[in-house]
Amino acid sequence: MLQKDYILEIVGDFVDGVAKHLDAALAGDAEATGAVEQDVAGLLDLDPEVALTLSPDSLVTMMVLSGMGDSVAVYVAFSLTRLADAYEAQGDVDTAALRRAQAAAVGQSFGCDPMVAPEGF
Repeated sequence: MLQKDYILEIVGDFVDGVAKHLDAALAGDAEATGAVEQDVAGLLDLDPEVALTLSPDSLVTMMVLSGMGDSVAVYVAFSLTRLADAYEAQGDVDTAALRRAQAAAVGQSFGCDPMVAPEGF
């Protein structure tokens, strides 16, 4: 029960943080995009400089090893998809492609649709 409450609290904080910055990121605000990146890395309990440079398979492996992958995958996959949209809007097609590949890998590995907004978004 404590672990479930802990995960719900972490996910709630994550959704609040991402929701606060996502619209600005999609409008081209690079600082807001960075904030969303940090939120995703924080949810995964990884260093932001490392977390989102991982190959799609490596990101999935880190999520599996964290033990929280199943609980947060839908949030990570959706956020990565929206980050890809933000990077495309900013003209950074390489980073957008990496985020889409990461989102697809998370979705495939954990059985969630990265295009569907999870509860809270």
